[in-house]
Amino acid sequence: MTIAVSTMKPTLSVPGRWVLLWAGMIGVTLLMMFARDSLPFAFSYPRAWEIPLAGWITRFMKWLINSADLGLFTFKELTRGIAWVVEQPYTLVKSVLSTGFLSGVGSDAVLVFPRLSWIALLAGVMLLGHYARDWKLAALVGGCFSYLVLFGQWNSAMVTLSSIIIAVPIGVVGGMALGIVGYRSNSFRAVLMPVLDLMQTVPVFAYLVPVLLLFGFSPVSAMIATIIYAMPPMVRVTLLALEQVTDEVVEAGSMAGCSRRQLLWKVLLPSAKRSLMVGVNQVVMLSLNMVIIASMIGAGGLGYDVLTALRRLKIGEGVEAGVAITLLAIALDRLSQAYANRPTPVYSQQQQGLWTRHPHALCFVVIAIVTWLLGIYLPAMNTYPETWQISMGTFWGDLVRYINVNFYDVLESFKNFLLLNIMIPFKRFLLSLPWIAVVAMVGLGGWQLGGRRLALLTASLATFIAVVGLWDKAMVTLYLCGISVIIACLIGIPIGILAARNERVHRVVSVIIDTLQTLPSFVYLMPVVMLFRVGDFAAMLAVIAYAVTPIIRYTDHGIRQVPADLIEASRQAGCTRNQLLRKVQVPLALPHIMLGVNQTIMMALSMLVITALVGTRELGQEVYIALTKADSGRGIIAGVCVAFIAIIADRMIGAWAAKRKREYGLE
Repeated sequence: MTIAVSTMKPTLSVPGRWVLLWAGMIGVTLLMMFARDSLPFAFSYPRAWEIPLAGWITRFMKWLINSADLGLFTFKELTRGIAWVVEQPYTLVKSVLSTGFLSGVGSDAVLVFPRLSWIALLAGVMLLGHYARDWKLAALVGGCFSYLVLFGQWNSAMVTLSSIIIAVPIGVVGGMALGIVGYRSNSFRAVLMPVLDLMQTVPVFAYLVPVLLLFGFSPVSAMIATIIYAMPPMVRVTLLALEQVTDEVVEAGSMAGCSRRQLLWKVLLPSAKRSLMVGVNQVVMLSLNMVIIASMIGAGGLGYDVLTALRRLKIGEGVEAGVAITLLAIALDRLSQAYANRPTPVYSQQQQGLWTRHPHALCFVVIAIVTWLLGIYLPAMNTYPETWQISMGTFWGDLVRYINVNFYDVLESFKNFLLLNIMIPFKRFLLSLPWIAVVAMVGLGGWQLGGRRLALLTASLATFIAVVGLWDKAMVTLYLCGISVIIACLIGIPIGILAARNERVHRVVSVIIDTLQTLPSFVYLMPVVMLFRVGDFAAMLAVIAYAVTPIIRYTDHGIRQVPADLIEASRQAGCTRNQLLRKVQVPLALPHIMLGVNQTIMMALSMLVITALVGTRELGQEVYIALTKADSGRGIIAGVCVAFIAIIADRMIGAWAAKRKREYGLE
């Protein structure tokens, strides 16, 4: 009981020196703002002091592509060779699922052998669902793929699925290889972890510029960018999975006489199979999340359809293609999870027949052959007729027009109120701050939360942004991200609390946020642009909708994780339901909630780069302009600045959460 009471009522005393330091810092900042004319270098980083890193990187990339000679071949020939190697299996899979086997190029191409019929593939994924779990999963994945057929998304979906089928295995194998090396070598791991941190925080757009220059404009380039984007989670999961294999298992393998290689392949990896499948699942989800962005450098399929609909403001077409990506993601997600948890079948001597061992595969082969033969006489067996397709594109377009016509004044008043009274003043305030003071405050916050090492890291990263000449763009990014995260938290935390306290609400909210997390980020842009046109306000709404899910999930999880004995002790002490929430559950769940805030910030920053398409003027626009101009240095530096903002927020919030857990005795 003593532990419970002490845990419920911690004393978070703030040392007097921190109060004095912050007061002094604020005072110095105010004095600098009053003396603005006398200290111009403190408010606008002198151009003569800037380091032209972007130009150096751009010139290096041009040299690498045009002049670098590796002896037997040039660097450009090497990258094009890699692209050719990746293209061969992609072409094969695409021929099977989408185009059929063709002879010739372009308009002169002649169909030699048809593609796999839609009936065969639909039956195949249902059989796979039944093999992985049961008929319920088979019905779910069958329903997801039936949408692709009925709504005319089949051809585009097969192009997307072809790239996923090639990109995911490469990403999984590459991630596992790096994870295994990191597991065996501490020195390699020390270098690998910061690289992974940077890769997972650099905006996706920043990957596209160097990939476009190195591998050209093609679906293969898009796949390579997808692999780079999706690989880091597999590396982390592999490291974690191998570390979680118990010492007893490892010792048993060593005592059985396993060599180092046998210990890896026959003991460690099989023991870590289920955890590794979580990484496979993450690679699949991130690859599907990348399909729209990858369409900017040559990927076709559903991503190209969504991007085209956004550019033409065809909300109905964009929603249908976006839902198709979501359903494809749900189907692949459920299949990979079911396969990870599927027990290994054991056959007796009497069950060694081909049909007994592989009934699902044989059924699929029979269906594929029968539908192909029937398709010779009945084309509908191979290609679903357009006249049978349905569409809700007109409905969504009419709905948006109805809202614009009937609620224009209300929407415009709401938009102008937030812009004039909150957004623009906050933006001007951030832009008016001296960069020197902001860097000092970031360093002081890092020192208070994590000591001198964190202070040096955060201050150095903030200084880098000023040194490369992107301070004003970074402040606009911070303004949009800050406003969006605050509003997302004001919406998400109450919903998370309600979900944690009501099981029915929890189930409904879980379904909604699972759906929102599978929707492609571009889908959020279309309705807000149609209703509010381009600009900061539309971007803010899209960021809120995209980034609100983590704060809901973490708040719900954090409150549910409060120990039951503490809740019971509080009730015995006479706490009402509201007092229990305010004085026990929320304080103890606060570290989890702050981790949700951290994830919300990460998602907001990733979405902000995409909102450059709707007219924002921040670091995301720098990355997008670099992509359109193929300026690799400009894109990489802007992307790194976004990553540094994310790292500063991540490290400071993480340090605060760890400190809070120690004070509550939760560690």
